[in-house]
Amino acid sequence: MDSFAALRPRRKTRVVNVGGVAIGGDNPIRVQTMTNTDTLDIEATVAQIRACVKAGAELVRLTTPTPKHAQALGPIREALLKEEIVVPLIADVHFLPAAAFEALKWADKVRLNPGNLFDGKIFRELTFDDASYAKEIERIEESLLPFIAAVKASGKALRIGCNHGSLSDRVLSRYGDTPLGIVESTMEYLRIFKKHDFHDIIVALKASNPLIMIEANRLLIATMDQEGMDYPIHLGVTEAGNGEEGRAKSTLGIGTLLMEGIGDTIRVSLTEDPVKEIPTCYGILQATHRRITRTEFISCPSCGRTLFDIEPVTNLIKERMGHLKGLHIAIMGCIVNGLGEMADADYGYVGGAHGQVSLYRKKTLVKRGVPEKEAVDELISLIKSDGKWVDVKV
Repeated sequence: MDSFAALRPRRKTRVVNVGGVAIGGDNPIRVQTMTNTDTLDIEATVAQIRACVKAGAELVRLTTPTPKHAQALGPIREALLKEEIVVPLIADVHFLPAAAFEALKWADKVRLNPGNLFDGKIFRELTFDDASYAKEIERIEESLLPFIAAVKASGKALRIGCNHGSLSDRVLSRYGDTPLGIVESTMEYLRIFKKHDFHDIIVALKASNPLIMIEANRLLIATMDQEGMDYPIHLGVTEAGNGEEGRAKSTLGIGTLLMEGIGDTIRVSLTEDPVKEIPTCYGILQATHRRITRTEFISCPSCGRTLFDIEPVTNLIKERMGHLKGLHIAIMGCIVNGLGEMADADYGYVGGAHGQVSLYRKKTLVKRGVPEKEAVDELISLIKSDGKWVDVKV
């Protein structure tokens, strides 16, 4: 991690083990996704998980609205193991406590949404004083006690995942449709689980508006810190949409919090094949320097001074050198801004004259006047001579 990212230290959290994948602490920020198949369609779900894992997903969540859907995780895992695919499976539970109990038998982690469990949302305006609201919390605690006993016995992890759009009438009436409402809906559950000594919890606060998501997570961290809680945080902008809009919203929400040191696992929620979420996740982690998994490229947008066709050259260099994890390579069209804009690049490919390229090691000129047709190979040779080249793994 470079000095710029080090100015924003990652928040210290406890480590929670999810099916052999450690989340929190000093572990890498994990990338996850969620299937959009019918969980009861075993073949289709396995195929989608296979593709997601191949793309780099480290955890996969599946919808389990009923006990029968939760049971389907058994044959799904069995089919994956036959293909030597080992990935934690997370059961996504709403509304039915019976589904949560069944999921403990089959999943590595169970997600509960406080707004959709033991509460309702039919847009009623309710009135509470402090005493009557405290009674409601007692009711929630009493309802949760059997599940707390079951999850402690199971050794499985839990995700308390609150969505802005699923705040209950009780919470909305008390706190309004606000970031505070999202936080308090979550904290009510966290306080109960902490009281009963269960701590294998990951917390997620999501909204479709990235500004609300950012503010809610900031407030959550401040509240947890005040109450001595260090649970790992899962980040995501829910229902972000698709295409450029979905990626922009996700990058804003997730990236902002990562730069502030918040976040231990992420998901980019797109209205697309879940496989397509994975590259954006890693792109956000790379851009924020929170997890480096490939080469970092710096390239100018080009202008009238550019001395070679920079777009295809940049694509070629990315194709041939993009696997060199941790290296910074700059592709600059001319010398005017070349050295300054290269910043801290390890290597520079800079237009020196028409049809000629200058190669740099950091800011030191190594070769001048390299014919453009030979320059990419010469850059690779330079990297190899420095012992920084690795072959692509097949």
